[in-house]
Amino acid sequence: MNIENLWIKYSQTKDVEIKKELIENYIDLVKIMAGRMYNFYGSKIEYDDLVGYGVLGLIDSINKFDINKNIKFETYAQIRIRGSIIDSIRKLDWIPRSLRKKSKDVQDAISFLENKIGRSPTNLEIADQLEIGLQELELLLSDISAFNITSLDDILKDNHENPIKDFNESNKPEQVYEEKEMKELLAKSIDSLSENEKLVVSLYYYEELTYKEIGKTIDLSESRISQIHSKAIIKMKTFLKKQGIG
Repeated sequence: MNIENLWIKYSQTKDVEIKKELIENYIDLVKIMAGRMYNFYGSKIEYDDLVGYGVLGLIDSINKFDINKNIKFETYAQIRIRGSIIDSIRKLDWIPRSLRKKSKDVQDAISFLENKIGRSPTNLEIADQLEIGLQELELLLSDISAFNITSLDDILKDNHENPIKDFNESNKPEQVYEEKEMKELLAKSIDSLSENEKLVVSLYYYEELTYKEIGKTIDLSESRISQIHSKAIIKMKTFLKKQGIG
């Protein structure tokens, strides 16, 4: 039975055995997403655990997917798989309070300097503002990389822009407007980044490359890519907060 017929049969019967076949067919989506998330969380969480969290998102996707909607299942499922992994990691609460404070300190320093000098500050300017060395700042940016990803998701969720919102829900006009406005603000937050930061964000989120692959592409180390990515997320969060988001 081909995949299209499987979906038709499952939508009619909700048969458990067919559901198992669908899970097996799409398990690679989970493995790919888990592999990408492992870039952030590998030092704290096992890859197999990330796969387990992702499978929960896949199952949820299969349960709620409507074959009559004009959307590919792969697109729908990837959003829910990623959301499931991030939600599960957040519940573990393994990020030390001290690291949360340091991330906020960096964000506050960037916001202060942007207002003061009217442009995006350099790493050296941020380090001077925090009264730490440049190398210490770069190590800090690497350390807070994982936290910033979950933190950005928190901001979007707190403002009703849930990345795993059910595609089957009917959108009220005000919801459509809010989502359009949020997308425009996210686009503007990306525009505020430096060229290197834009490139890393684009390669990671749109081309779906790993840190290692991005590093090879632009001839930088994995740790340097992590630092650039972390700073980009902080700057995006700072921009969104100035717009009243978060």
